[in-house]
Amino acid sequence: MPLKAIFIAAGLALCLTANVLGRPNVVGYYPNWVTMPSLNLSMYTHVNFAFAIPAAGGSFTYDNQEAMPAIVSSLQAAGTKAIVSIGGWTGSGLFSSILKTPSSRAALLANIVSYLKQYSLDGVDIDWEYPGRMGDTCNVVDSTNDTDNFLSFLRDLRTQLDMAFGSRSKLLSLAVRVEPFDGPNGPISDVSAFASVVDYINLMMYDIAGVWNPTTSANAPLQYAPGQGPRFSVGSAIDAWSNAGWPFGQMNLGIPFYGYAMTANTNMLQNPSNMYAPISSIAPQGDQDDRAVAVQCSGAPAAYSGEWQWKHLRDQGILATAGTAASPWVRTWDSTTSTPWLFNPSTNIFITYDDPQSIKLKVSFAASKGLAGTMVWGMEMDYSNELLDVLHDFPSSNTTSTSTITTPTATTLGPSGTTATGNPSTKPISTSTAPTSSSAPPTSAVTSTTSSSSSSAGGPVAGAACPATGSYQCADSTGKSPSYLLCLYGKWIAQSCGSGTACFQAGSSISCGWPQS
Repeated sequence: MPLKAIFIAAGLALCLTANVLGRPNVVGYYPNWVTMPSLNLSMYTHVNFAFAIPAAGGSFTYDNQEAMPAIVSSLQAAGTKAIVSIGGWTGSGLFSSILKTPSSRAALLANIVSYLKQYSLDGVDIDWEYPGRMGDTCNVVDSTNDTDNFLSFLRDLRTQLDMAFGSRSKLLSLAVRVEPFDGPNGPISDVSAFASVVDYINLMMYDIAGVWNPTTSANAPLQYAPGQGPRFSVGSAIDAWSNAGWPFGQMNLGIPFYGYAMTANTNMLQNPSNMYAPISSIAPQGDQDDRAVAVQCSGAPAAYSGEWQWKHLRDQGILATAGTAASPWVRTWDSTTSTPWLFNPSTNIFITYDDPQSIKLKVSFAASKGLAGTMVWGMEMDYSNELLDVLHDFPSSNTTSTSTITTPTATTLGPSGTTATGNPSTKPISTSTAPTSSSAPPTSAVTSTTSSSSSSAGGPVAGAACPATGSYQCADSTGKSPSYLLCLYGKWIAQSCGSGTACFQAGSSISCGWPQS
């Protein structure tokens, strides 16, 4: 759909985002409450210090602030932008009150400018979860005035940043949910005025699945399945913002380096082509870092989030390799959401997550739409750069074509509140074109195993004996068919890659990518 307006300011914004470093954006959130591993910070174009927490009078505090000068200096020496992020899930409670009160609003504006000067920062990220919509249950919400007040505040913030540092010399970004900001009647239809003063938005395209939903589903689906699970996806989120007037080139697609565990009420491997099953409303413990936490203000007992960081899926023995589950876990691929899922038949625990294969498809999709790049939550969750390396394969604009992926467009509003509760203290919480490749498909290998039960086309036959549960093979070797087979309890089960893609065999590994011409 054509954009509602084209702004000179949008062009200026692009000069400060993707083009300033000569490569697509890779924005990482750097949480100040975790012990960060040794990271190559130069692999990120922007690092957001998370989070500065606003107080009622317009001041804000950032924990572990004493470490900031050294980190900022090292980032900037490597050509990476250092940005302070204000708010977050549990830090958004007072935004509504602050911005409607002249004295606290003015104080927040002045304090942001002062903070950027004091720590030589390159910009500020505002993560308000959410204007006009309840996020954390502690938050103040004014559905009538929040979004208008936010726009007025951002306009004044841009003016003050330009006056203090020079026109467009400091970055202003926002972390946003899967639909535009809310007015009295739900998401507003025109966000172009916001885009004229903001350099880019970071689309928090995750936390779609969890125990707040009635069934298992995908945490960050590329597409959603009509009639199954929440009606949100990467495609619908990008469309929702672009249709409301936000330029593609001022968006970064949020990529989760984590997933969620849920307890299903049935053995889902009895029907591995269906990733949707009723679940318990209580999340099981996730990885070794998951702690039972009480939600402020609600009075509810402490509960686990079920969160599994990618690094712990790998180092706690859930995944034997990036694309292979360790027994008794079984890895399955959902072709509609283009995401993997894990299941343990001895406990009925289901895990939705992203891996190199699914992230590669998201990266290719974002590039085909002309997005500025990607955003990561969170930087500390990777394992040997297995996921981060995929973000650096963001295709340039000259690798896209007009072949299409069908993406259902949401026609109803999401649940009141948000698409997630999860582990709230730890997150900043379309029809499209698909890239083509002249050589290898744009995905990582997903598993290994070959079989002697083959068809004349070079692949296994559904129903034939197979060697090991959790193994995969393409149905044929043409590089044009989406069909592949999953080995489950000694027999091959027919499966399919995502719409418009094909299965490729490379030795003992397979991948789902764009068909060979």
